[in-house]
Amino acid sequence: MKAKGKITLFHALIPLLYLVGILFWSVTVSHVDAHIPIISAAVVAMVVALSAGVPWDDLEKGIIETIKVSSVALVILMIIGMIIGTWILGGIVPTMIYYGVQILTPGIFLVATTLICCIVSVATGSSWTTAGTVGIALIGVGTTLGIPLPIIGGAIISGAYFGDKMSPLSDTTNLAPAMAGANLFDHIRHMFYTTGPSLVISLIIFGIIGLKYAGNAMDATNIDIIIQGLEANFTINPLMLIPPILVIALVVLKIPAIPGLFAGTILGGLFAAVFQGAGLADIINAAHYGYASETGIELLDSLLSRGGLDSMMWTLSLILCAMTFGGIMEKSGMLQAIADQIMKLAHSTGSLVLATLLTSMSFNLIAGDQYLSIVIPGRMYKDIYAQRGLAPKNLSRCLEDSGTLLSPLIPWNTCGAFMITTLGLAPFTYIPYCFLNLINPLVSLFYGYTGITMEKIQVEPEAQALEA
Repeated sequence: MKAKGKITLFHALIPLLYLVGILFWSVTVSHVDAHIPIISAAVVAMVVALSAGVPWDDLEKGIIETIKVSSVALVILMIIGMIIGTWILGGIVPTMIYYGVQILTPGIFLVATTLICCIVSVATGSSWTTAGTVGIALIGVGTTLGIPLPIIGGAIISGAYFGDKMSPLSDTTNLAPAMAGANLFDHIRHMFYTTGPSLVISLIIFGIIGLKYAGNAMDATNIDIIIQGLEANFTINPLMLIPPILVIALVVLKIPAIPGLFAGTILGGLFAAVFQGAGLADIINAAHYGYASETGIELLDSLLSRGGLDSMMWTLSLILCAMTFGGIMEKSGMLQAIADQIMKLAHSTGSLVLATLLTSMSFNLIAGDQYLSIVIPGRMYKDIYAQRGLAPKNLSRCLEDSGTLLSPLIPWNTCGAFMITTLGLAPFTYIPYCFLNLINPLVSLFYGYTGITMEKIQVEPEAQALEA
């Protein structure tokens, strides 16, 4: 048997190329979930590693250690499922949607569309939910104004992925810091440096484009249906905004994610009981199985029927599959072999950020999966960022700046395929108008080369004293 440590780039490329091929087949040809293909790639990686002399005990330890790293994110995702269910039952999400859709006016349709999708995606933590519900309604309204469909799609995707990236309820927002070793709320605060300016620039561009449609009349039938349906089925008032405001306050106060988000779940249950007249069994069912909307309005029922602990199981299992593959790749030294080749070209902080962004983009392109574009580069670059003295939140931000935001722009990626199908878009035509998604990686790259916001690892005073 070969001595341990003989892993080469050739070894590393075998499971990686297999993964690319099997995911391409599963996503574009057979349309099956990625779980089993990823597990099969983990088996391939295991066989290659064992044949190269890596002991099975090391591989098993790698799987366990990698899953352990993501364990906090997995718990948070379960809590998030409970939050979504209780917040819908409690009228919190319906209230946010109710006030959000009412900022829509003909003169600022594109700007308003982006902001509405921002609000809904932050409230739900899901770009898919936003595009598949409110996005469909906005497509209907926008086309009556004579606004080209690709532009509407770009505004919807820009807003939807703002929340997908920034909401503490989003799975990718939890996954990225878990992979990089960063704190969730530190990660969210750090992303404001790139996402904030990107959103402002995007809104300005949408505002300029939208000026030509300012004089058009608008048929807001679908929006009115949503508003009336919400009024008929929920108690809607500004008090419902207290829980999200409190959760934001907890982010600012640096409260740990698990107790902070669990407090949000409790608030959702209390608001459901006090304002919506829900019983304890209703609250528990919403937290466990999600909220089932039965208003009779198809669009509204589709928007509000979601959440619950069970709703996160698909994502949790996919993450565990990806962690298994990533753990074998990392512990065997395969990721290090790939990273070593990349790092020969990345000598500065700027080039390291560029390498991270390109690696995440490459996994979106070749693997067609958003989660892998975060998981694998996160494991590849974690130690390198530490060696360069860069705080983990720099890496987690880069993973989202590219991995999360570029995924809907790739037609064969699961996110791109969903957006194209759901919104009725032609492949590639909408990409030039997804301004937030396109601008954000460039802002991140600018910070990398200028050093702006690239925070260093904070050394504790006790450690400094020992070094002295």
